[in-house]
Amino acid sequence: MELKELESAIEGILFAAGDPIPVERLCLALGQDRETVDGACQRIADEYSFERRGIRLVRLENSWQMCSAPEQAVYIRKVLENRKPARLSQPALEVLAIVAYFQPVTRAYIEQVRGVDSSYTVGLLLERELIQEAGRLAVPGRPMQFRTTQNFLRSFGLASLDDLPELACTTREDAQIAMEMESALRRLQEAERAGAGVEDGQ
Repeated sequence: MELKELESAIEGILFAAGDPIPVERLCLALGQDRETVDGACQRIADEYSFERRGIRLVRLENSWQMCSAPEQAVYIRKVLENRKPARLSQPALEVLAIVAYFQPVTRAYIEQVRGVDSSYTVGLLLERELIQEAGRLAVPGRPMQFRTTQNFLRSFGLASLDDLPELACTTREDAQIAMEMESALRRLQEAERAGAGVEDGQ
C-alpha cells in the first residue's frame, strides 16, 4: 500500500469511527506494522496542524482520534451548544483530579481526601464517561475501584496521563493532598476550556 493510500485509508477509518481507535486495530485492518501506521498518523496530524485545518488528529495513549481544532471551539459551541454537556462543577473536578492522580482509587479513599460523601459525584462522572470501574480491591468488602477513561484524556486535551500537571507531592499518605491539588485543579479547568473544541469533535 502506497503512503498516500495508507493515509487516506486512516483518515476514512478515523472519520467514520468518531471514537479513538487503537493502533493495533488500525494495523490489523490495514495490514501494516505499528511503526508504519503511527508514522502515517503523525504525518497526518502534523499536516492538519501546519495547515491550521479545522480538524485535528490526536493521540490518546495507544489510540488515534479525529476531532475538531481547539481554536474553532467558539464556533462549534454556537452550533452544538444544545448537545454539549454542562461544565463540571468544582466538586466534580475535585473527585476527577483525585481519581486521575491516584488511580485506581475507591470511593472511600475519595471521601477520605475530600472529607464529604462523594457517591453522587462519582455517579455523575461515571455517567459522563470520565471515569470507569477498574475492578475490586482485594480487601474485606471488596470495594470497587475507579480510573479515568479515554474520554477524560480527550476532554482535557491530554495525550496520556503523563501530561497531567505535576503535583508538589503525590504520596497517598500526605494529609495536605487537597491543598496540593488546588493549582492542578485550576490548570485542569483551563484545560477543559481549551479542550472544548475536541470534546464533541468529529
